[in-house]
Amino acid sequence: MTTNTAPLLEATDVVVEYPMKGWRTPPFRALKGVSARIEAGRTLGLVGESGSGKTTLGRAVLGLAPVTGGSIRFRGQEIAHLPRAERRALSSEIQVVFQDPYTSLNPAMTVGDILSEPLEVAGVARVAARDRIRELLDQVNLPGDSIDRLPREFSGGQRQRVAIARALALDPALIVCDEPVSALDLSTQARVLDLFIEIQERTGVAYLFVSHDLSVIRHISHDVAVMYRGEIVETGDAERVTSSPSHPYTQRLMMAAPVAHPRRQALRRAERRELLDAQAAADVLEVAS
Repeated sequence: MTTNTAPLLEATDVVVEYPMKGWRTPPFRALKGVSARIEAGRTLGLVGESGSGKTTLGRAVLGLAPVTGGSIRFRGQEIAHLPRAERRALSSEIQVVFQDPYTSLNPAMTVGDILSEPLEVAGVARVAARDRIRELLDQVNLPGDSIDRLPREFSGGQRQRVAIARALALDPALIVCDEPVSALDLSTQARVLDLFIEIQERTGVAYLFVSHDLSVIRHISHDVAVMYRGEIVETGDAERVTSSPSHPYTQRLMMAAPVAHPRRQALRRAERRELLDAQAAADVLEVAS
């Protein structure tokens, strides 16, 4: 049996540069030739520390960062430099869930208005939009009366569920999830991550899931790409990368993740310190040579 192996999204040698102040000051290169691919119905976890470039790649996919080199193809179509009207039309296929559930929702709008906005833009009739909103609330496990309530009446986890429902409104093929659980407490994180997985299993949506937390990435991802200083330094199956990483930077990320047992945590800290010392010594030798 023949299968279609073309990825849903493919980024190839993507470069993103931002202009700097000052005469003849070279631009800041946030992404340095990054390549990644996402298959339909799967999750690519993008992990790295703050400033590694992971959010910039997500913004490039969304058309919010200036792609100065390489290509980004969605369903085989180049999307890195689309005109504004074509980019807006693509929003039904590519959606986003932002980090902070407290600022990503308009506090003056009811949940019903928030969820109806993308539907109205897409030309969905009022009655059909109302039915779709109730369906979305059910998908994210929120009660039907949420439709007439304001975001401030909900907890952080519930607000993020509203944001997820908004992203799902137009049945997208891909959702860029930019640190969507980092502002939540641990127990709420787990419930929201399970919701992402449940929705994916039900709808077949794909995720580009950005996080600094390797344990979060391990929980939700099929594939993992590790970013460091604007480059991808390791990729592969999520189980392998998050349990037996080969790159020193990924190893440091793994060792920085907390563990519940005090003795194991102390051992992990010691191992991380040894790894950092070895890396520092290697950097000194490289500079000397």
